[in-house]
Amino acid sequence: MTHPGPEDRYAPLRHRNRWQFPGPHIDLHRPRLASRSATLRAEPATVVIDPSRTALVVVDLQNDFCAPGGWLHGIGVDVSVLAAAVGLSAQAVSAARAADVPVIWLNWGNRSDQANLPPGVAHVYDPAGTGEGIGSRTAGNGSRVLTKDAWGAALVDGMVAEPQDIHVDKYRMSGFWDTPLDSILRNLRVDTLIFAGVNSDQCVYATLIDAACLGYDVVMLTDASATTSPSYCHDATVYNTRQCFGFTASTPDLLDALATAAGDSKGNKENKENAV
Repeated sequence: MTHPGPEDRYAPLRHRNRWQFPGPHIDLHRPRLASRSATLRAEPATVVIDPSRTALVVVDLQNDFCAPGGWLHGIGVDVSVLAAAVGLSAQAVSAARAADVPVIWLNWGNRSDQANLPPGVAHVYDPAGTGEGIGSRTAGNGSRVLTKDAWGAALVDGMVAEPQDIHVDKYRMSGFWDTPLDSILRNLRVDTLIFAGVNSDQCVYATLIDAACLGYDVVMLTDASATTSPSYCHDATVYNTRQCFGFTASTPDLLDALATAAGDSKGNKENKENAV
């Protein structure tokens, strides 16, 4: 008897961590992931990654952080400094999909009742205790700040999710605490994580550190990550990532690596020109 494959039963997500049922026995071998090699120019050293064991994690590219009328903009923060990283992240997302690398959207999406939100996290966004932080209403459109299903938690214009992408709500600076992110990555049988998003020195960095401590190989895209903090905060994050946790690379070099691995040198050249 022929059984449907996991991709038939659960499309569009192709499960990578399932037993096989050829009959009469249950085969505990997982689906075979064909190994591929992509040479990525990085710092402090060039690395060779396996796209079949890699995921792209895009952090907090949501309206409350990146869009005019979002929470940060409403409290007087210049969010225009994030625009270049948003554009480059979009290119990284497209390249990842073309290389069959899973895309994971990791955004703040707090419960409306804030039942799992600790006081220290609430304080970061409402230091004066006036009730104007997480869950409050933005002045322009009344969206509840950093709250699941609100406008502020939605992807910013220019970032478009596809059905096969994976969405994870987070409730801390790190996306690993109190979320299924680690379980998802392990079910994807992923070893290497490419990071993009905002703020590079806060949520991107906190998630990257936890990923490294959990044993993942980590690469931060320095140009597809940005922060509204002073520039030295981003610089220190880049330095510490290279020094203590993993590697850094540029978006054009990621496009180059993924396209070359797919044998698409012509398309890669066009992508690199667009990314400059």
